[in-house]
Amino acid sequence: MLIRLHASDNVLIAKSQVAIGQELPGLSARARAQIPAGHKVAASPIAKGQPVRKYNAVIGVAARDIETGDYVHTHNLAFVDFDRDPGFGLDVRPVTYVPEAERATFQGYVREDGRVGTRNFIGLISSVNCSATAISRIAAYFTPERLKDFPNVDGVAAFPQTTGCGMSSPSPHFDLLRRTLAGYARHPNMAGVLIVGLGCERNQVADLVDSQGLESGRLMRTMVMQDVGGTQATIDAGIRAVEEMLPIANAYQRQTVPASHISIGLQCGGSDGFSGITANPALGAAMDILVSHGGTAILSETPEIHGVEYMLTRRAVSPEIGQKLLDQLTWWAEYTRGHNGQFNGVVGPGNQAGGLANIFEKSLGSAMKGGTTPLQGVYAYAEPITQKGFVFMDSPGYDPVAATGQIASGANLICFTTGRGSMFGSKPAPTIKLASNTPMFERLRQDMDINCGAILDGEVNLPEMGQRIFDAILKHASGELTKSELLGLGDHEFVPWHLGIVS
Repeated sequence: MLIRLHASDNVLIAKSQVAIGQELPGLSARARAQIPAGHKVAASPIAKGQPVRKYNAVIGVAARDIETGDYVHTHNLAFVDFDRDPGFGLDVRPVTYVPEAERATFQGYVREDGRVGTRNFIGLISSVNCSATAISRIAAYFTPERLKDFPNVDGVAAFPQTTGCGMSSPSPHFDLLRRTLAGYARHPNMAGVLIVGLGCERNQVADLVDSQGLESGRLMRTMVMQDVGGTQATIDAGIRAVEEMLPIANAYQRQTVPASHISIGLQCGGSDGFSGITANPALGAAMDILVSHGGTAILSETPEIHGVEYMLTRRAVSPEIGQKLLDQLTWWAEYTRGHNGQFNGVVGPGNQAGGLANIFEKSLGSAMKGGTTPLQGVYAYAEPITQKGFVFMDSPGYDPVAATGQIASGANLICFTTGRGSMFGSKPAPTIKLASNTPMFERLRQDMDINCGAILDGEVNLPEMGQRIFDAILKHASGELTKSELLGLGDHEFVPWHLGIVS
């Protein structure tokens, strides 16, 4: 009925709903309020101002005196920031790598530069919002019927976006946008790309291609609407360009490659009190397996490590890498100053309803997705990730923006944990969704891929669930469609991070 996460904790987690007056096993007390599943109950008296501990970590202080059996949540738990020792490198443990000859494999698309895709798309990218409709119309033309002769092509996907002009340039925002677009253009899951611009925008197509080192060719084409002759002329020309690319893209075939070519973007959203007990640590266990096979795990959502960043800096392979992470958090503190954002303590209504009182509590679970291996690098949003192993990429906590950055950085799959039931999918890298609890998994079977609630149900332990997730990753990397792909998600989830002014 109650879950103790650490011997030093003074709150426990309700495995199922607790009724007021219900006897609490092991506490010699009764519940002093109704406590929803996944929420916290006081395991001992906590005086006003004293720390509240979960996972043996401070998640806040008592806003008033709390008695054993009290319901502990936003009404009596105050968010208080405090200094934390980064302990650079203190928890670094060497990775035991699987010998190369024994590493797991999957069926992937090998590109000319040696990178490997898990999907084989032709992508349409708009340099500016003014060309977003044109690329969407081009993509819509290529129905399943028109693609039936190209079975190795997963689709023609449009990536429209809402900026590209009316923005400061040069600026960090401008650089970030170009990095993101280029990351999609060169992504290993893309066989071919058509970049379409308007002609008068700040983000000029020719400058975008040149500044990002993109090379035009049969599978990397560009088009400017004002030069081509307008909207319909661009749509017609774009259709012809894609038709010319399709036979070349279709020539790619899956072949056996090692799991070291898998790069996973780690996401969580719509979390609950079970996310940090089941789905997130299970995904972390799977990432430990992936890293041991030479693969890459990308943790992001910088606001969602606030308060537990020491769990990562203590695993940093050098003080410089640990400090780089702390510098990102310092930037976020200034960026969000004066706003009621997640970084400053306030989590979303869904997270609160799921049992998470503040950002420290959510961060404890969020950080677990990265597993336990050393932190090998810290990257800017959409910066190409070249380091294998466990790394961090700076991003907001908003899932579409964070996942967009991870894919631009090279993630060829996304693993997304949820306790409330996030309806998310992505292209060209598909999303695997992991449910934290069985009732939600059963209710949303069409959306959820893996039920990590089986841990809570006693059907499987954490390492076994980690292996299940790793096996599913290999399966989906080899082409088996995820639930979000079957539902057709991913056409509207390309959301580059907006940093700057609109002018």
